Amino acid sequence: MSQQIYNTLTRRKETFETIQSRLVTMYVCGPTVYDKAHVGHAMSALAFDVIRRYLEHGGYQVRHVMNYTDVDDKLIRRGRELDVNPIHLAERYIGEFEKHIADLGLLRATVYPRATEEIPRIIALIERLVAKGHAYAIEGDVYFRVKTDGDYGKLSGRRLEEMRAGARIAVDERKEDPVDFALWKAAKPGEPSWESPWGSGRPGWHIECSAMILRHLGERIDIHGGGNDLIFPHHENEIAQSESATGQPLARYWAHNGMMQLAGEKMSKSIGNLVTIEEFLARHEADVLRMMVLGSHYRSPLTFSDETVTQATSALERLRSALRPVTSASGGADAGKAENLERQIEASRKRFLAAMEDDFNTAGALGHLFDIVRVIHQACEQGLAADRITSAQDQLRLLMGVLGLHSERPAAAGDRSAAFIELLIDMRNELRGLKLWALADRIRDRLDDLGVLIEDAREGTTWRRR
Repeated sequence: MSQQIYNTLTRRKETFETIQSRLVTMYVCGPTVYDKAHVGHAMSALAFDVIRRYLEHGGYQVRHVMNYTDVDDKLIRRGRELDVNPIHLAERYIGEFEKHIADLGLLRATVYPRATEEIPRIIALIERLVAKGHAYAIEGDVYFRVKTDGDYGKLSGRRLEEMRAGARIAVDERKEDPVDFALWKAAKPGEPSWESPWGSGRPGWHIECSAMILRHLGERIDIHGGGNDLIFPHHENEIAQSESATGQPLARYWAHNGMMQLAGEKMSKSIGNLVTIEEFLARHEADVLRMMVLGSHYRSPLTFSDETVTQATSALERLRSALRPVTSASGGADAGKAENLERQIEASRKRFLAAMEDDFNTAGALGHLFDIVRVIHQACEQGLAADRITSAQDQLRLLMGVLGLHSERPAAAGDRSAAFIELLIDMRNELRGLKLWALADRIRDRLDDLGVLIEDAREGTTWRRR
């Protein structure tokens, strides 16, 4: 089966074909850095991280660009509230997000452009649109002339007549058409600004992404991604200005992830119903959040709750339970059972790949990983030789890695506890050998209180963090 991807533009799944052989150009809209990032931002980043990982697993090279919007109305308002220069404020939150990228185990993008670093390219693109009659200047502002784009609304499915009817013309009566949108905004006192042919000012929100794509990926790209809340107006306006400037389709495939919801509402800074990434990681392992995202299709909404966190934690533990060391050298099970294990693992691997090729269906792919977990446990119970089981475990580790999951809980930076845990377990085993059961149980119970689970089996004692 060839890779299928749902295209928001055509509203159907399509066979994935790249513009250049084996190279994927992918642009994903990043955060507007005016406050702490929340787990909804992480959901989008994780969804496209998995898409990238799977494409690279399939032999593609992925050139991945994710932007930072570091000058914007929201940033300026937030800077005023805190009495902080908005550019400095953005720098602070970019630094925090960079740390989150590492903490969440995300592959780093090829480039992380910032709006403030793209001003010359933004101005050049606006000049191009003005020269072609797609934009006009009024008193230092520059607007895109929507009526010149014959298929405006094709991504969102909105009709211009309906948009005009719902527009608040009083917002700016100078515009030729109420649906025209800002490409450049004239400077106001106290706001960041740059010199331009239309006077001092700053870019509008939408134009930065078009300029960044042109600079870092070219006129046409393979995948444009982001949250489905960006379909209108942001991505609709990107299409209008980019395609009007270049005469080329901007992206072959538009991919949008669903929203993270808390108490039935979209998680949003403006609403205030959010859980920051920092808060989540203070209480949970990063892979728990990844498991939450993997357990739902990337295009679907995802509810954040104590229940879904608990379910993801349990699912992660279940995956890892099949990866505990196998020390048995038993060869008592017959060859037929060993061959059956290999057949089952291979069948599950193929089903895993088929699920991922069906528009990156991670929920389905996870189900096939749990099939592998089940047959590994069965093989252990049947007493298959350690090398047979280890081979199956290697396949499970590989496929978990394709999804970005760790086969064991990563130790925190500077954490040297593993050596001490091993020492305590050795001491416990010695105490058991001396039949000092009470002391041995005290070690087990104290480790359990600290989140370390000890499991005794015929092959020996293993441990794992909860």
